[in-house]
Order: sequence, then structure tokens, then C-alpha cells
Amino acid sequence: MPEPSSDPSLPPLPDPEQRTLLVTLDGPDRPGVTKAVFEAASTVGAEVLDLEQVVVRGHLALSVLLGPTQDENVLTDRLTRAGEAMGMRVGLVGGHGDNAPRRTGRAAVVVMGSPLETQHVAAVAGAIAEHGANIDRIRRLSRWPVTTVELDVSGADLRALRAALAHVSAETGADIAVAPAGLARRGGRLVVMDVDSTLIQDEVIELLAAHAGREPEVAAVTERAMRGELDFAASLHARVATLAGLPVSVLDDVRAAVRLTPGARTLVRTLKRLGFTVALVSGGFIEVVEAIGADLGVDHVRANRLEVQDGLLTGRVVGDVVDRAGKAAALREFAALEGLPLTRTVAIGDGANDLDMLAVAGLGVAFNAKPLVRRQADTALNVPYLDAVLFLLGISREEVEDADDAGEAPLG
Repeated sequence: MPEPSSDPSLPPLPDPEQRTLLVTLDGPDRPGVTKAVFEAASTVGAEVLDLEQVVVRGHLALSVLLGPTQDENVLTDRLTRAGEAMGMRVGLVGGHGDNAPRRTGRAAVVVMGSPLETQHVAAVAGAIAEHGANIDRIRRLSRWPVTTVELDVSGADLRALRAALAHVSAETGADIAVAPAGLARRGGRLVVMDVDSTLIQDEVIELLAAHAGREPEVAAVTERAMRGELDFAASLHARVATLAGLPVSVLDDVRAAVRLTPGARTLVRTLKRLGFTVALVSGGFIEVVEAIGADLGVDHVRANRLEVQDGLLTGRVVGDVVDRAGKAAALREFAALEGLPLTRTVAIGDGANDLDMLAVAGLGVAFNAKPLVRRQADTALNVPYLDAVLFLLGISREEVEDADDAGEAPLG
């Protein structure tokens, strides 16, 4: 898009030397405050250049930048009288021009805690300042079940700031995410999730192994594989071998036993309402994952398939194993099908076999993950609620609840 000054159809840029007045009011909120302020200003025909208002626990803070007027003295007098009549503190600062242009390097920094402590915010703000960036705006995204705030930052080197805040996260225990701001924060996305211990609370292979009386040994192997200590494909073959001879009907029992992670249904429902594409990519089994995906209404599913002969599990899988590389390949494939660049993708996982997928995605989220995964992912969530991912994308709890109350259908 051309600069405004180069487009003859647009008016000229504002005069940086024009006289302007910054008005600030703060005090108890009640209906009619904003109306009274602007009615007072309208009597002298002032122009509105900028406006921001926030209410926190019944306390209102209002900032208005007004353009040139024929009689600034009359304007200041009427604004002062209007504010004081409502019990508001009024600040008036004369000057010239509009706000200084915001610097490039815009980023959205999301900070989450349960609880969110003052030391968390202090450490984040300190790291931002040390990198020469500035916090332009802050808003709260959620108060329950976790407290989340989003900082709108400019002048940031995204890669350097992300690395610095990852260190802050490790030191303080707060969950912190850094993402490009502006248009990069909007539009359609592909969200790809791991299933076992991410979308669901269980490990399906362990539920199956319980029917064979082999759960403890299988669970031990699974734990080592998720920590990255074992080759995933080899460990999967070894674990599946313990299922040989089980009747295929055990899959019905396992499908009935799996438990969604708290917030999983809310996450998928909200993503679909936004028009996002949702996919499940699992090192588990399509016989279970497909049913979960159908229940939630996801768009794509990829998982391993168990071999069955004469109604019994053979202890083998069919075809190539969906391993670490397979998960990343699936993410790329689904993004291509949806016509989305990889920068518009989000991957969520907990184990070492998710690392390639997390690295390929535009935003990789380690959810209650193993230490190796937390260290390498773009951001880590250590709260037990999967819908907290929504806050990382700039979606507030109020927006989610309002959509639920209204029973909103998906966009599109």
C-alpha cells in the first residue's frame, strides 16, 4: 500500500506543528462520564485525534488527544469544570502534533500465571526495556482459570526478545509467548495438536496395554520415549508387540475410557468459530484418534493404524510409523491443503516426538511438556488447561464466554 502522502486521492498528512491538547481524566466510573467530557469539548469544536479508555475495578482512566480549536483557554476551562463536577481528576497538557509514529518491530507478548505475580510482570517489563523496546499498550485477556495479560510492544527484535523472555520464563515460572503483532496476529490459521497427554489426559497405548496386563512396562517405555531417550519408532513397535492377541473389541473400551484434557473442547470449538483449521497428529492409533476428532469436529487426522487379523490385534502397525518426522510432514501437508504458509500454523505437543512439528510451525507450544521440549519450543504452557492456548493467540476469556453464551456458529 502506498504511503498516504503519495496517494493523490488521500488528504494531506496532518501538520506536525498544529496545536494539540492532551486530556486525561481518572476517577470512579459511572454512566455518562465520556459523554460529559465530549459534550464539553464539542462547545468549542475541537477535533478528536486519539482516544483510549480503560476501567479497572470500577476506576476509569480516560485519555483524549484533541486537535486545534479557536479558543484553547475556553476548552480547558470547560473540560476542567466537567471533570470536577463528576469527581474526576483532570490533567491538561498543551503541545504540538499527534502521537509519535510507532516504531517497527511490533510484537505481542503474552504473560500468563496462576497466579500472575508482580515479579513476573516486572521481569518481563525489564527484559523488554533492556532490549530497547517499548510497551505501548497492555490489556488483560483472562482472570480465570489463569491470569493473562497481553503487552503490545514496539521496537523489538523478535528473535532476540523471544530468547530473552524464554530465559525469564524459566527463571520465574511464568508462561510467556512472543509473537509478531499487526496483521500477523490476524487471519486464518492451522492449529495442529498432538493427542496423547495433550488433547487427552491419557496415553492410549497404556490403556490398551492394561488389557494385556502389561501397562507398567509399557508406561515406562513411553515415558523414556517422550523424554527423547529412545527412538520413537522402535519403541512404538516394541510397545505394540505387547498387544498381540488382544480382541479388537478392546478398542471400544479404550475409546470410552479416554478423557479430554480440561479446556480441550472449548479450544477446538472456539478455533472452529474463528474459521481456523484444526488437525490432530498422533503417534497413537487412528482407531481411537479418528473417533475423538469426529466428536470434536476437527478437519484433519493423522495417526498409526493397528494391524488386525481374525478379530485380534497382531502386535504390529500397518504402514509407516507417524513419528517425529512424520508429524512435521503432516503439518506441512495440511498447511498446503489449506493454502496457508507455515507462518500461519500453530503446533501443540508435549513429547520429544513433537519437536520437529513444533519447530516447523509458526508458533510451537509445549503443553505441560517434558523438559527437553520446554527448552526448545517457542513457548511453554505449564497450566493444565488446554484452552489457555487461545490467550497466546490474543483471544480473551470474555470473547470465548460471549460466543458460548450467544451460541455462535463457526464463521464462513
